[in-house]
Amino acid sequence: MKSFKQFLVDFYHDEEGLTTVEYAVAGALVAAGVVAAFDYLGTEVNKSITGVGGELDTQNQANTYTATK
Repeated sequence: MKSFKQFLVDFYHDEEGLTTVEYAVAGALVAAGVVAAFDYLGTEVNKSITGVGGELDTQNQANTYTATK
């Protein structure tokens, strides 16, 4: 049976935990990238929809004006 001191030395030299930390950091970076992409795309999509809606409103008003003349 190992002594407690030997257990601590083995635990200190064990590099298996580094893999877990690396995966956690990589996962956090991917999550941050996804959030940034959705934030950027959400803003761009909102601008596009607002522009289309404004153009449709302008065309509708122009057609209503010419139809009542």
